[in-house]
Amino acid sequence: MGSILALNEQDIEQLITPEEVLAAVEEAFKRYGRGEARMPAKIYLDLPEHGGDFRAMPAYISGYAGIKWVNVHPGNLAKGIRTVMATIVLNNSQTGEPIACMDGTIITNYRTGAAAAVASKYLARGDSKILGLVGLGEQAKTQLLCISQVFELDQVKIYDVNPEVIEGFVSEFPGYRFTRCSLEEAVAADIVSTTTPVREPIIKKEWIKPGTHINAMGADAAGKEELDPGLLVQDGVKVIVDDLEQAFHSGEVNVPVRDGVLKRDSIYGILSDVVIGKLRGRETGDITIFDSTGLAIQDISTARVLYEKALERKIGSDLNWG
Repeated sequence: MGSILALNEQDIEQLITPEEVLAAVEEAFKRYGRGEARMPAKIYLDLPEHGGDFRAMPAYISGYAGIKWVNVHPGNLAKGIRTVMATIVLNNSQTGEPIACMDGTIITNYRTGAAAAVASKYLARGDSKILGLVGLGEQAKTQLLCISQVFELDQVKIYDVNPEVIEGFVSEFPGYRFTRCSLEEAVAADIVSTTTPVREPIIKKEWIKPGTHINAMGADAAGKEELDPGLLVQDGVKVIVDDLEQAFHSGEVNVPVRDGVLKRDSIYGILSDVVIGKLRGRETGDITIFDSTGLAIQDISTARVLYEKALERKIGSDLNWG
């Protein structure tokens, strides 16, 4: 076994761009829709006694295989520690040799923002100008960076329960026109991205206007939900998920399906089928909801791009494992 390229957080920061991640994630959805990628559902290791969980996410795409090992510990925020941390191992799919080990935390943030941007590209109105962000943590930053690659935003409405977080967010992005809003006002937008860890719905159905597109990003474990379940079954609403098995287990739809509010066959379809044109996306006046659970193909597709870019630029260090 030869040397393995190691890419730490600083290396990833040098290499990663919203544009390239957006292209990698869109390509991942296309390949998945065409049956050219393989990905079992993510595996959860729940540790409630420690206030969090771990997830193993393997995939094969574009000649590479790999796995992401990622945690979610919401209580870390109060300790000054990141709530989400990840490591990605990349392998040569033909020989099985490990070829790279890289920090996956920043990749996770960017590919999540890119997934929302891809969903918005295919499901939001083409003339969308107003973005609403609910929850202003790390995930919200890449929502903004990636969605603004697809749409020319005139206004970004922002809401968070912590005023200090709001001001810190605004100061980090001086080039945008922000409007500090109530929760209800923030979701009165063309595109809405929700990135909160809540376990009780916070977005009421009557707040959402026809023609709105929602990226529901926060529900990533069983029992989590951000949206009023009544919204999901409302006439004129299309619910599109990234992966059916994962969504029923841990996406925005997991609680409504469990409680019998939403029927499994009421899900309109998966985003990959919309991206490749197998399913129609937006119809005039629809409310579209993208239920994102996070796919391993997004991580491995992005990791491939960064690995090849690192080799070209001679960034990173070698791990010699014999």
